Amino acid sequence: MIYTVTFNPSLDYIVTVDGYKNGATNRTSSELMLPGGKGLNVSTVLSNLGLENTAIYFSAGFVGREITRLIEESGITAELIDIPEGCSRINVKMKSLETAVEGSVGAAKIIESEINGMGPDIPKDKVEELFDRLDKLMEGDTLVLAGSIPMSMPNTIYSDIMQRLSGRGIRIVVDATGDLLMNVLQYKPFLVKPNNHELGEIFGVELTTKESVVPYAEKLRELGAENVIVSMAGEGAVMAAADGSVILREAPEGKLVNAVGAGDSMVAGFIAGIMEKPEDYDHAFKMGLSAGSASAFSEKLATKEEILTVFNTI
Repeated sequence: MIYTVTFNPSLDYIVTVDGYKNGATNRTSSELMLPGGKGLNVSTVLSNLGLENTAIYFSAGFVGREITRLIEESGITAELIDIPEGCSRINVKMKSLETAVEGSVGAAKIIESEINGMGPDIPKDKVEELFDRLDKLMEGDTLVLAGSIPMSMPNTIYSDIMQRLSGRGIRIVVDATGDLLMNVLQYKPFLVKPNNHELGEIFGVELTTKESVVPYAEKLRELGAENVIVSMAGEGAVMAAADGSVILREAPEGKLVNAVGAGDSMVAGFIAGIMEKPEDYDHAFKMGLSAGSASAFSEKLATKEEILTVFNTI
């Protein structure tokens, strides 16, 4: 069984505002509300690919109830941990169609902006409830720890979970940044997936090409990660695999529609690929890149058909 954990889920309010102007009343030309948070995004794409999984997440207030309604409506098994105070966050994702130079007839471009909420504090007894649920995982299960955590949580929470489950034969995937990521490496996660900017921040360098990413991806492997994928948006991605190989792939061609959840889709695609063909890291990487790209080319997270269409072009 595959499990995902989302400490700070959200209701993503995705809007398009044509010609956004600061300090003025702006009106949307399209709106979409989806359950969000990296773990829930991974669960959604796994489900789209036909892989049964369980989403474990913290829920608070009316927003939390709406997140749960949307998750269950999509057919994903939901195991919520109810927070009695506060409210789950709402994230606003705004796309604005603007000309390259104001007042010119130049080519239009899409500007994406985000305002992410804080989320509720998670009391200690609710963290213990999470630990109790994770204690039920069995050998051969896959656990995905993904996304940010509320300010009330220590940046060791992912490594605390991995330490608790260490030696039980559970394959753990971590999609996080900064200390939250670095703290887990000693427990040998099966996969970590920073993007090139996050990887550069960790090592204090600027990484703009796939070739420049390679030594730092390999460094994460030296520090303990079994597999490392570094996503680079339109530049493609780099993988340092558990078998020692390093794979560089170009991004598939397509029109960017919505970048929200593309990295999470890549994680889901990799998991699906490695379950389909164990130890075939190139196949899993190709599935990951296909899923990430397909979601970027779609208004919502990619369907199986969309993913396979991209896969067949790589």
